[in-house]
Order: sequence, then structure tokens, then C-alpha cells
Amino acid sequence: MASIPLAPDSAPAVESSSSAISWAAIIAGAVSAAALTFVLMLLGSGLGLAMVSPWTNHGAGITTFAVSAAIWMIVVQWLSSAVGGYMTGRLRVKWVGVHTDETFFRDTAHGLLAWALATLLVVCIASSSLTSAVGTGVQAASNVASGAAMGASAGAGPSADDGASSAATSYFVDSLFRPNDPTRLATPGTEGDAAAAAQASRILIASAAAGEISPADKTYLGQLVAARTGLSEADATARVDAVLTQVEQAKTKTQEAADTARKAGIAFALMAALSLVIGAFIASVAAALGGRLRDA
Repeated sequence: MASIPLAPDSAPAVESSSSAISWAAIIAGAVSAAALTFVLMLLGSGLGLAMVSPWTNHGAGITTFAVSAAIWMIVVQWLSSAVGGYMTGRLRVKWVGVHTDETFFRDTAHGLLAWALATLLVVCIASSSLTSAVGTGVQAASNVASGAAMGASAGAGPSADDGASSAATSYFVDSLFRPNDPTRLATPGTEGDAAAAAQASRILIASAAAGEISPADKTYLGQLVAARTGLSEADATARVDAVLTQVEQAKTKTQEAADTARKAGIAFALMAALSLVIGAFIASVAAALGGRLRDA
């Protein structure tokens, strides 16, 4: 009796020739997200300019403005991620014969890819502006540090290149050599006066950079002030002490401002990173939702 061949338990799996990635839908979602980000950023810029004012006691404060900008940045990231992910899910091709779990995974992966591509597009478009902003921030921090040290080239006469630091140094030097009798200002200065002012400037620069003034420099500075202003040596020394206190206070303020800027930069970086991670999650969920509605 001839045996009847048994049917195999399962047919061999056939690999699909089509890719599981719908790049057209991903690109469409990414472009949509990038365009929406640009529009919302322009809107945020307009609202931010409406909040500030050049007049004193008008407009929002710095803290309010910073918090509002941070909240708006999060809103922009999340809205653009949701729109981009949803567009990606709705515009992809329908996968036939694919398990529900696999479809869900592909949709979330498509949303993540759309978010990543949109983020790269925004970064590329805004790279020049970001580079300019970072360069401005670095230059500002450098100016703060050089201002704290009173600038290496402040000297007795300010120039266009070191305006801020030289102006501050000139003010302190003028405070030192302010005549006891104001009528002395009417007399033209001599080369000796200019040399004394230059020496005082260099002493102030060195003491600000070192954090303290040496006893010898302090004594010599008092003698210079006494010789130029007509004050007694005791009064000149008292004036030197007062000006050095002002210098130290100015240095402390610039250091506090630099530390505040540093802390703000750290908070901004952490907040931006968290916002991007949440944006990626929103894009994935929105793509899964869009894909489910596409297959419904």
C-alpha cells in the first residue's frame, strides 16, 4: 500500500522584497515638523520682543522672560514632534500581512526617524545663528573676565579696542588723582601727571589680576596720589583704600554675573536635552496613532 505524503506543518517563510521603511513618509513628516518649528520660533520671537522694553520698570523682568522662553521652547518642540510624527504615520504605505506588534514597532520607528531628521534639519538651518550666538556668549564671558582683571591694555588712555575695561580703569584712576582743590583741573596736565596715571593704572591692573595689592605698591600708590592731588599722605592712603575697595566690588559683581550666566547655561542645556527626549517620545506615539488611523 503506497504511503500518502504528509503536508508540511508550515510553509517556508518568504522574505518581502519591499523595505519596511517608508522614507517618503519620514521625509514628509520631518519637513512638516521643521517648518512648524520655524514658524513657531518666529512667533515666539515676536511675543518675546513684545514682553521686553528698553525703558526702566517697563516690560517683563529677566527671570520672567527666561522662564517664558524656556516654556515656549518646550511647546515648540512638542508640537512640532507631534505634527511630524502624525504626518509620518498617516502618509506611510499600508503594510499587508504584517503582525500588529510589528506594525506598531515600525510606526514608532518611523516617528523616531522623522523626529531625528527634523532635528537635524533645524540644526543645519540654524547653525549659523547658533554659532553667532555662542560666539557672542563666549566673547561676553571673555569681556567679563578681562573686565574683572581691568584689562591688560587699559593704561592711562582708553582706546576703541578695549573700551569697557579701559573706561573702568580710567574711572578708578581719575578717582585716585582727583584734586583736593577742583580748580587744579583747569591747569593743563604735565608729562609727569600722565606718567603717574599710567603707573597707577598698571598697579591697579596687576593688583586686580593677583587678587590683592602688595604693601610696596600700595605705599607707592599713596605717594603718587599725595604728590598729584595735594592731599596728605594719610588722606591719600585712605583714598587708595577706598578705590581698591571699589575695584574689588566691581570684580565681585562681574564674577557673580559670570557665575549666574554659567548656571543659566547649564539649566538651559539640561532643559533642552530633556525637551528633545520627550519630543522623540511624542513623535513616536503620534506616528503610531497616525498609522493606526491609516490602517483603520
